[in-house]
This record gives sequence, C-alpha cells and structure tokens, in this order.
Amino acid sequence: MPGASDLQSPRRPRSAAARRELGRGERVLPGVYRLRLPLPWPGVPHCNAWAVRSGEGFVLFDTGMHQPDSLANLERALEMCGLRLADTSLIVCTHAHSDHCGQAPVIAERAGCEIWMHPSHALLDSMVEDPDSVFARRLEVARQSGVPAEPLQRYAEERRPRETGFAGEIKPARDLVTGVTVESDIGEWQAYETPGHSPSHVCLFQPERRLLISGDHLLWRISLYFEYGNSPDPVGEFLHSLDVVEGLGARLCLPGHGRTFADVFAHIQANRRLVDERLATVLDALRGSEPTPFEVVPQVYGDALSQGNAHWLLSKTLAYLTHLEALGRARRIPGEVERWTA
Repeated sequence: MPGASDLQSPRRPRSAAARRELGRGERVLPGVYRLRLPLPWPGVPHCNAWAVRSGEGFVLFDTGMHQPDSLANLERALEMCGLRLADTSLIVCTHAHSDHCGQAPVIAERAGCEIWMHPSHALLDSMVEDPDSVFARRLEVARQSGVPAEPLQRYAEERRPRETGFAGEIKPARDLVTGVTVESDIGEWQAYETPGHSPSHVCLFQPERRLLISGDHLLWRISLYFEYGNSPDPVGEFLHSLDVVEGLGARLCLPGHGRTFADVFAHIQANRRLVDERLATVLDALRGSEPTPFEVVPQVYGDALSQGNAHWLLSKTLAYLTHLEALGRARRIPGEVERWTA
C-alpha cells in the first residue's frame, strides 16, 4: 500500500502547461465509470467523479470543480465512456467541497436532474454568498494562531479569492443522510454519514458487490485533511467515521482522488496510525512550553510550511489540538494570540 503521509495541497494556480490537462474517462466495472477531472492545485492535480448506469441514464457521484474549461473536460470524460451529460439522472455529492460539487448546479440545469447532498454545507453556502467574509475569517484564525503580521499580510494580498470553484448556489432536493438509498443498475447504494474531512461528508456503499464510493474519507494515498471551524471535533468525527466504514466490509474502494484500491481495511488502519502519530507529535510539542498553533506546525511537519500550504497545515494542526483538548490532554490558553499547553 502507499506510504503514510499527509496530502499537502498548495492552493495556487498551476502552470499553463498543467492547465492543458484534459478530463479522461474509463470503465472500472460493468456499468461503473471513473471520470478523472483536472484541478488547478499542485499536489492535487485531479479528482474523480463516478458515473454509474441507472435505467436509461446514469447517477453522477461528485462533479469536479467549476472552472472555465471544467464542463468541457467532464463531457470529454463522459464521451470516452459512451455517456452524455444530458443523460445524468441524479447528482450525488459526497461532500460540500468545490472539487466534489462545484459543477453541480450547471449539470443539474443542463440535465434537468436533482442534487442530493448532506445538509451540513454551511461553508459552501458562505463561499458562494460571501467569499470575502470566509477569507477574512481565515485570516483572523491565522492571526489568533500566532501567524506573524508580515507573512499574514503577504498571504492576504496574494491569496485573496478570485474564483471559488463553485458554479453557484446549490439547493439539494434531498438531504443525503444515513439510511438514504440511491438506485442504480448494479443495485442500491446505501448512504452513511462520515464526517471528519468535512461535516458534510457521506460515503456510499453497494453491499452485494461490496463497493465503496469514499469521497475524501479514504484515498489511495493515505492523506489527511480536516475542515476546521465548522464542527466541534473533526479528528474525533473522522476516527468514528473510520469505525463506520470498517463495519461495512468493503472490498473495492472508489475514492475521490487517485486510483481504486482493494485493501480497504489496511487503508483504514493506516489512517488510524497516521492520526495517532500526528497527535503524539503535537502533544510532544506542547510539553514544557506554551506554543502558538503556528509554532506547533513546523514541529509536526518539519520544513514543509510554505506560503502555498500554510492554511492547509495550520487547519490540520488546529484540528489535532482541538481533539487533544476534547480528550483532556491539552488546554488552550486564551489571549490576543492563543497558546496551548499539555
């Protein structure tokens, strides 16, 4: 299996050559197709959407990010599988991040179909309605976490959002929660709420074939990211969600990024180990001192911190600190700049 490492995703535009990447489609199983769609992020160059035949059309699980050429790339990937966008009968979104649901409103309008999504999509709504406020909140969290003024100002100038990755407001026709089923030609897919990566995260399981559409909960490369600030304890939620998925007994995983994989149990165990390792490292950083979250980051990730991935790594570090607090193993020290101690 792949080596255990956190996925580091600098959110900056890719080169012109990288932008020429095109969408691709391939059959994975009879009636099941992987649609590999380009993303503008170094370190995360693609995401997967999954088309599963259903009657005269197909269910589209996830949609890719909304960009100027995104719909053309999706249509190209579908054409390679003998499918047409107009035949989309239902859109099912594993979670409310732009690379998984950004194109949903456009596709739904073109195909005349419904969108199903978990109701906990406050971040998506805020990004569509007022992205500047979301960015301002991100800057304030960074300031309170001890990020120095000069690099924070530089980050604010260079990273202010220009495109959100969402085509527009998403109004789900149905809440995608545990117990909801999705019909397809290969049988029903059962929804299971799996928060952690995002409070809106849902996995879909086909029990007869033991197939799991895992979104970003499980990936081919063992990778962790937690949407900090929109739920009480993202790391604790993620660990519980691993228990939920382990109980399903999936034998083939169709992830939101990267290749399919069959060693699902091994991936679950590797995710648990990586969380334990990160928590231990964060706790070690707190012993004998009272660092800011920003000061903890390089002790956990070494020299990995950069202008491009600072938000990514700080968000994960804050999530680990919050989980240690929930366990009674760490305590935050309030102040103009927040500090922590074991």
